[in-house]
Amino acid sequence: MNTKDEKKAKRDRGAGMIYQPEWKDPKTGEYKQSPTWWIQYHYHGRKIRESSKSPNRADAVKLLNKRMGEMGKGQLIGPDAEKVLFEHLVTLLENDYKVNTLKSLDRAQDAIEHLRGAFGLDRAVDITTDRIDSYIILRQGAEGAKPATIHYELAVLKRMFSLAIEKGKLTQKPHITRIEVHNTRTGFFEESEFRAVQNHLPEDLQPVAEFAYLTGWRKQEILTLQWWQVDFVAGTVRLEPGSTKNDEGRTFPFNSYPPLKALLESQRGRTDAVQQARGIIVPWVFHRNGKAILDYRKAWKDACAAAGVPGRIPHDFRRTAVRNLERAGVPRSVAMKLTGHKTESVYRRYAIVSESDLSEGDAKLAALHQATGQNVNSSRVVVFPEKALDKVRTK
Repeated sequence: MNTKDEKKAKRDRGAGMIYQPEWKDPKTGEYKQSPTWWIQYHYHGRKIRESSKSPNRADAVKLLNKRMGEMGKGQLIGPDAEKVLFEHLVTLLENDYKVNTLKSLDRAQDAIEHLRGAFGLDRAVDITTDRIDSYIILRQGAEGAKPATIHYELAVLKRMFSLAIEKGKLTQKPHITRIEVHNTRTGFFEESEFRAVQNHLPEDLQPVAEFAYLTGWRKQEILTLQWWQVDFVAGTVRLEPGSTKNDEGRTFPFNSYPPLKALLESQRGRTDAVQQARGIIVPWVFHRNGKAILDYRKAWKDACAAAGVPGRIPHDFRRTAVRNLERAGVPRSVAMKLTGHKTESVYRRYAIVSESDLSEGDAKLAALHQATGQNVNSSRVVVFPEKALDKVRTK
C-alpha cells in the first residue's frame, strides 16, 4: 500500500487501517495486489488483521467501523469469536463433564436437545438476549415446560458460554434472564399407588421400581448397580466412594430387611437364567435380557398414566423412602447413611408429611389427653364474684 492509501485508510478510521495485501511473485519478481480488502486494528496491545472477504472497499470500511465500535464499548467480538457455533459450545460442555467425571451428563444432554432445537444452526454471537427470551416464552407457552426445567436449560446454556470465555473462544456472553422456581416437588408414593404403577411397568423394570421404593436410592445409582457390589454372605449392597452424587460411599444391609433380600435373590436367579441361556456374563443387577437399562422415561410415564397418578417421577421414591424411615422411627443419622443424604437440611426437605400422618399424630395426641385425664373439649366453669353478678342483674 502506498503512502497516499495509508493516509486515506487512517482518515477512514483513526487507529484502524484498511488495505489490500501485496506480495512479490517468487517466479517473476512482480508485485501483485490482492483484490480483497483487509482491515487492521489493535486490541489490548495485540495487532489483529481481518479479511472483509470482499473486493469492495466500502465493505472493509463498514467492518472496521463495526470493530472499532465494539472496542469502544469494550465488547470486541472479533473474527475468531464469529466462527464459534452453537455445536462448538456443546462440545466444550460435554468435554467439561467428561474431564471432571460429572455424573449428570445424561440430564445435561436432555437440556442440550431442547436448546439445539432453537439455536442448533446458529453462531454463538447470534444467540442474543432477546432470542433467549423468545426461547423462554416458547418453552413456557406452547411447549408447556415447567419453570424448574427451563431454569436448568438456561443454566446449561450459561455454562456453555462461560466455558467458551474460559477457553478464549469468546470474549463475552449474553445476559440470560433468571427464571424464578417455586414448584418445589413434594410427591411421594403410598404403597397402593406404587403397586399400581409397578403393575403397569414392563417386567424388566418392575424390580428397578421395587428397589427404588425400598431403598430410596437415586435412579442412576440403581441402573448402574453391578453384582460385585452385592455381598450375599455379608448381606449388604454397596456403592463405592466416588460413584454417588455426593461422592461418599454407602452400604445398605439387607439380611434384616426381608423385602430387599427377596428382591435381590430373585434378581440373582433371573440373571443366572439369562447368562445360562445366552452364554454371556451379565454384570448389572437390573437389566433388559442381559443388556444395561439406560433409561425408562417413556415406560415410566405410560405406567403412571395407566395407574391414575400422572406426573409422578422416579425421584418421588426418594422422598417416599425418607418418609417411611421417619415413620419407622429410624434415627435420622442412620437414615441419612442409608439414603445417601449428606446434610440434614436436605434430608428434612424430603421428610414429607401426608394427611394420614397428621391424622395419626392427632390420634396420638388425643390418646395422651385421655390417658392423663385431660379433656380439651370440656367446658370450663367460671365463678364470678357476687358484686359482678349484681351488676349483671341490674342491667
